[in-house]
Amino acid sequence: MAAFRDMEEVSQGLVSLLGANRAEAQQRRLLGRHEQIVERLLETQDGAEQQLREVLAAEEEVAQRLLDAKEQACLGGTELQQLEAQLQKAGEEDSRLKASLLQLTRELEACKEVEADLETREREVDEDTTVTIPSAVYVAQLYHRPHVLDRPRPDNHRELTSLCPACAFTFVTAPCK
Repeated sequence: MAAFRDMEEVSQGLVSLLGANRAEAQQRRLLGRHEQIVERLLETQDGAEQQLREVLAAEEEVAQRLLDAKEQACLGGTELQQLEAQLQKAGEEDSRLKASLLQLTRELEACKEVEADLETREREVDEDTTVTIPSAVYVAQLYHRPHVLDRPRPDNHRELTSLCPACAFTFVTAPCK
């Protein structure tokens, strides 16, 4: 700003010099001063251009960082969506596995009940095979074997009769054959 004021003063001085037709010394002094002002103006302009280049470079760097940040945010958003989709799939899989586990637990309980029932039946069968069946077989064999009894008939003939063992004990029996 000061440079522009100085320039304006020099310009006014030149105008007054031309208008008043003053001495050559004043003209040289003003021209020297004008040269100094022009040099300062050029230096100021160079400094301003350098600062402008630095500001532009800083703006470009900030803009690039902003673009990089936006890209990262976009990638982060995409990754977040993928993670949310994976989380949803994992939740669905978890629900499916929990339902499957519940079903398998129910089946296991049913199998345990069947196993307990089979063990009860096995004990009953073991009891039948070790106690009841041999006893029944023995009794059946007793009923199946013919027992011969000698009974007198009215005509004094003897008749061979097959009787069950229980009946055989009520009569006088002959030895079993």
